[in-house]
Amino acid sequence: MKNLLVMKFGGTSVGSAERMRAAARLSAEQRKKRPLVIVVSAMSGVTDLLLDATKHAEAGDPKGLAASIRKLDERHEQACRELLPRAAQKSARAGIHDLLGEFERISRGMLMLHDRPPRSVDEAIAVGERLSALLIAAFLNAEGTPAAAVNAAELIVTDAVFGNASPVMDQTASKSRARLFPLLEDGVLSVVTGFNGATANGRPTTLGRGGSDFSASILAAALEAAELWIWTDVDGIMTADPRLVPDAAVLPEVTYREAAELAYNGAKVLHPRTLAPLMDLAVPVWSKNSFAPEKPGTKIVSTLSTPGGARAVTSLAKVALVSLEPASAELTGVQIMARALDALARANVEVLVFSSSSYRQNFCFLVRSEELSKTTEVLESALALELAHGYLRPIDVDQDVGLLAVVGEGMRGSPGLAGRVFTAISRASINIIAIAQGSSELTIAIVVRRDGLEAAVRAVHAECAMGKPPSARSRARRG
Repeated sequence: MKNLLVMKFGGTSVGSAERMRAAARLSAEQRKKRPLVIVVSAMSGVTDLLLDATKHAEAGDPKGLAASIRKLDERHEQACRELLPRAAQKSARAGIHDLLGEFERISRGMLMLHDRPPRSVDEAIAVGERLSALLIAAFLNAEGTPAAAVNAAELIVTDAVFGNASPVMDQTASKSRARLFPLLEDGVLSVVTGFNGATANGRPTTLGRGGSDFSASILAAALEAAELWIWTDVDGIMTADPRLVPDAAVLPEVTYREAAELAYNGAKVLHPRTLAPLMDLAVPVWSKNSFAPEKPGTKIVSTLSTPGGARAVTSLAKVALVSLEPASAELTGVQIMARALDALARANVEVLVFSSSSYRQNFCFLVRSEELSKTTEVLESALALELAHGYLRPIDVDQDVGLLAVVGEGMRGSPGLAGRVFTAISRASINIIAIAQGSSELTIAIVVRRDGLEAAVRAVHAECAMGKPPSARSRARRG
């Protein structure tokens, strides 16, 4: 399919009837120009509501479960009334009722079991995206644009890692083309659910929180799209979080690697895994603002003609630093590292930063706060014998930390850049706890005390003249 465009709309971009209307009209406008498939998230806040409902079910709380389902019903009924003409509302309401009935059936099973099996959670929370797709497709049809809501479980084939599945691309390409190309040829705009998929034998899965971006890139790769546009509520990828750095600026272009590193280290514009399916195909990606569609946004490409050293700084506050240290010479740090990393990998824990000491053979790593409980549990299990006999010191956890990451192609060719970054942080009277930098020098990751994180971000942004013209950055480097 030549010149195919895939567009993805995030939760805030479909968070109300007004925003759904805007997203649908942007889609109808593009469909007049070229073949188009759109991917939609759940309405903002809906996935959390769905998860809360399943937690009430697990806790044996039928009143809490019923209250959550009532909120879901009211939210989507209101959107239906405000979005659709009266003639289209009856059918849409029936669809909402059916989907929420499906969710209630699954959650009632959890209530009986006092358990939330991961497979059931994945099937349940994907209902949010299915509700959005239903309403947007209904509005498009009412406005005269033929559209069909499509469940991505029919398209995206994944492994069986429930809650954080990965795609099986060859099977996904086959199923997606068989399902979507006939609709495109008939002039029907497919409104595909983000976030979800299914195993080869049909078991529902999800791609991780924020996985609608990932869904869109998987489909763009599977369909060999010409472009992917990701619509959010910000103007593009910025040099820093504007809430922390008032003079942060939109970057006109970034590379795939830069965008992926920024997402991985806290920038909220993209899901961290979004770009992986597109890199080999070199499919251009645009990050755009659905609230200001006239703004150009940020283009994500393979390479930049003039990579300019440090280009953006991002941060994560909700992290924890875990440290391990052998207490006996009989046990080497390398052995402990290997065992610890293997345990974390099997538990699907994401390690953000890793740093080690060559003499004392201790090492530390950074994880997200929400994964800390799982992290300590799997480490204590994997290293139970060493901990019990005193070969390994007690696991040390520091939650009063934050992560700062400086990202940019070309930093390798900027002598003294790391030193300037560290000096800028020290000038702000902030102590550096740990540092990690790969040989590519694409990212410098720095762990600091949490109460100094925001000041460190501002200090680095100013030192590297991020968001300023190249001439200003050159003067900053010389200075």
